[in-house]
Amino acid sequence: MATKKKRSSNVDSDSWVVMAADSLIDTHKHDSDPVFVRLRNPTTDDACLYMFGSGDAQLYEVKAFEEDFHSWFVGQTVQRDGRLLFITPMDPLYLILPYLIKSGREGKFQPVDQVVKDDEFPACSRLLSCRWPLGSLHHIADEKEVGSSKFHRYSQEKTLNWLKKKVERTVVALKKRNISVGEGVKSTTYVRVKSEWDNQEEDFLRYAHGLISEYISEDLSKTLLKHLELPELASPKESEPPSKPPKKMTAAQKSLAKVDKTGMKPMSSFFSPKVKAEKK
Repeated sequence: MATKKKRSSNVDSDSWVVMAADSLIDTHKHDSDPVFVRLRNPTTDDACLYMFGSGDAQLYEVKAFEEDFHSWFVGQTVQRDGRLLFITPMDPLYLILPYLIKSGREGKFQPVDQVVKDDEFPACSRLLSCRWPLGSLHHIADEKEVGSSKFHRYSQEKTLNWLKKKVERTVVALKKRNISVGEGVKSTTYVRVKSEWDNQEEDFLRYAHGLISEYISEDLSKTLLKHLELPELASPKESEPPSKPPKKMTAAQKSLAKVDKTGMKPMSSFFSPKVKAEKK
């Protein structure tokens, strides 16, 4: 009786398909290789995957694009993990900021290496080895130098000005790439469908604020909104009377609901009886 050949596993659980900058794999200047680490997410306060480049010179954020029933053909093998990882450079000050804010409640200057400490995420101390943080802390903190030592204390004013510049630079980048934003944009294509451009600058500021808010806490995001002199947008439901619980809609009904119905008659109007004109 012929025996079935056991199918060899074509899955390497330590392999991923990655899109990353060339600087990530440039190990000529440093001896160590890039490494994945778990650090505290500055927005959610939860564990999140990041990467340090060779020599800890640069911090990278790791984002995964994932679809159901998706795999990769890599050479002669099948990679079952169908995620696509995007690894892009990130400003480490975003991750240092929550530690400074926490220590700032004490109101005293402290050495930054005593501030950026975390028993749950000990790798956070490596953030101080990156290229920019030590030379850029003055953007988010007051500095005091005693002898050869520097001490820092969180400054909300400096932080808001620093974040405002981040927002403004993001707006410039959005305009440069001709990306349309605001309520008049179809989310699927990012194409402006309204002709009103009066509030376009505010649209850009709000959109850029939303992007920057992905890297800061909710409280700081709200404070930054006020610093940008942008009023909070009220939810449409707050001004509407209570309504019946919505019924489940089919995909076709959802698509139809998005259509601009201006000037359209309801279907029932074509089947309603005609009103007879009154005789004079």
